Amino acid sequence: MLPAVTNEGVSENRDEASRAPQESDPLPLAPLVARYCDDLRIARGLSRHTLSAYQRDVTVFQRYLRDQQVSDPRQVSPPLLAAFLEYLHRGGLAASSRARALAAVRSLFRFLKQEGVVSANPTVSLRTTSRARRLPKTLSLEEVTSLLELPARAVPEDQRDRAMVEVLYAAGLRVSELITLRMDQCNLEVGYVGITGKGDKQRVVPIGRPAVAEVQAYVLGARPMLLKQRASRFVFVTRRGTPLTRQAFWKLLRARAQRAGIARIPSPHMLRHSFATHLLQRGADLRSVQAMLGHADIATTQIYTHVDAAQLKKVHTACFPRNKSRR
Repeated sequence: MLPAVTNEGVSENRDEASRAPQESDPLPLAPLVARYCDDLRIARGLSRHTLSAYQRDVTVFQRYLRDQQVSDPRQVSPPLLAAFLEYLHRGGLAASSRARALAAVRSLFRFLKQEGVVSANPTVSLRTTSRARRLPKTLSLEEVTSLLELPARAVPEDQRDRAMVEVLYAAGLRVSELITLRMDQCNLEVGYVGITGKGDKQRVVPIGRPAVAEVQAYVLGARPMLLKQRASRFVFVTRRGTPLTRQAFWKLLRARAQRAGIARIPSPHMLRHSFATHLLQRGADLRSVQAMLGHADIATTQIYTHVDAAQLKKVHTACFPRNKSRR
């Protein structure tokens, strides 16, 4: 059981005869949280993954309240919330995960205030958990080229995998967008794919001639062999006629990277990072890259404007006037 928390609105002198909360006890706020989750899904249009993360965080918060014998949201105060964040920290939760949990609780109390359940939002005075923003891990152009130009193997899965990796890099897709890509989302004549991304946001991304050629070869050759006269709306399928799972794609990407002699094991998201970084390094404007990635906020895209220390040194040596040799 968690240690008692002293805060305004929560009695310091609890009935010692009261029993400790059990895992099977009903969670506080459960009906309100159900309405809150409906609001997230319908009104705000959050993606399934984001909605799941918020639901998990709010469930952890409810269990914490239950352990503190707090059942009324009006009893939740800033000191109690600060103690909740400290509880997450002591539990070993990363700063980024604590920040997301705080965002979920903030959102919950904004909803409760809008619904008239609470008169004030107790999260207003809380500072967001600080977190260092890590630079995205990318592959070099040489590594990507070796990955894409692996010698072909005489099995339909290899042709499918070549096309998948080519499209993932060419369009900077998320792995969930790649594995659920439908035939009606592809315009191979013009050379683009229509993507439904996070929050059901739509975007159109060009994929370029090499990716178009790989997809066309796969659709005409390997895909019918995998489907065996079955129908599927998905572009990339298994021998069962179903789309690949995220885990299956990660596994095949790792195997291809090993065949290509790439020392570090790339994740699907590393190819998305590489797509954005390589475009910006070659002069693409930030707004265009933002649109292709499907970022709602350009600040998310700006992290890709990093350049490595070697490139900075090269620019400084070439351009700084004091570096010019004296005559």
